[in-house]
Amino acid sequence: MQGKCIILSAPSGAGKTTIVKNLLQKPELKLEFSISACNRQPRPGEVDGRDYYFISTDLFKNKILDEEFVEWEEVYKDNFYGTLKSELNRIWSNNNIATFEVDVKGGLKLKRLFNNNALAIYIMPPSIEVLEKRLKNRGTEADEIIHQRLARAKFELSLAPQFDITIVNNVLEQSIEEAYHQILKFVTVS
Repeated sequence: MQGKCIILSAPSGAGKTTIVKNLLQKPELKLEFSISACNRQPRPGEVDGRDYYFISTDLFKNKILDEEFVEWEEVYKDNFYGTLKSELNRIWSNNNIATFEVDVKGGLKLKRLFNNNALAIYIMPPSIEVLEKRLKNRGTEADEIIHQRLARAKFELSLAPQFDITIVNNVLEQSIEEAYHQILKFVTVS
């Protein structure tokens, strides 16, 4: 069973989570969030089974060996994220469109896997400086982690042309509106 997918990718701090949360509130799109699995600890306010499936590193590696992931990535050293096959089957059995909020490399893997059944949107920060400010304002990571995320973001920005659409998230409301119209056009095509 394979349905349509919406893939939103961006460097950490570019605004993809906020955009996805807004899009999921549009019932006409029939989007359903694909909950990723990860082996990190939940951040304040995150809930297992809603934001991520928080699993141990050993269980994550066992699921890799058992080929239970559609895609997975070691995003940072010993920090794994992935999409479970069972999650997609759950969404498609509800006749909904799987909506991914994933890192850039994971987004490209998903686009290659689902090809024309997927719309891959890259959320671009206005600049590295703005991205750094957003990461610092979140107040959820130490300076060392922020520097790692910025170094990775510089590489990820070079991958933007491989996505179907790039949206520069300078004004959040405009970015949400643009994503909405692009997705609506994609989901209404047979």
